[in-house]
Amino acid sequence: MSRRTPLMLQITPGDPRPITRQIVDGVRRLVASGELPVGAALPSVRGLAQQLTINPNTVAKAYNELTAEGWLDARAGLGLFVAPPRQVLAPEERERRLDEAVQRFVGDVIALDLPKEQVLRRIDEELSFLTPKKTA
Repeated sequence: MSRRTPLMLQITPGDPRPITRQIVDGVRRLVASGELPVGAALPSVRGLAQQLTINPNTVAKAYNELTAEGWLDARAGLGLFVAPPRQVLAPEERERRLDEAVQRFVGDVIALDLPKEQVLRRIDEELSFLTPKKTA
């Protein structure tokens, strides 16, 4: 049986995003950055719920969403594993989703009244973090 990879997720009670969304976003980030490699086994629903001290139904909902989106593979009797990358969205759909995400982001950030350069620098830092780590 393969060893479960602990998830280094942090749930923030003051975050406006629901806990399910925080889990989904956190797992996506870990996979995109390479911290959770393809084939890595994730904690069970109950295990992650205990780790985060949240309801198991919340974890199950997040895992179901990640599986439906192709981030995770569910293997009967074995658990959940990081899925190999797959391209399922047409270029037009990817562009549409990018437009929506940028509009939401700008709507959230505009009220902070930060210099454009600072915002762009932070975006660049975050995207650099998500560049998959190279292994020797």
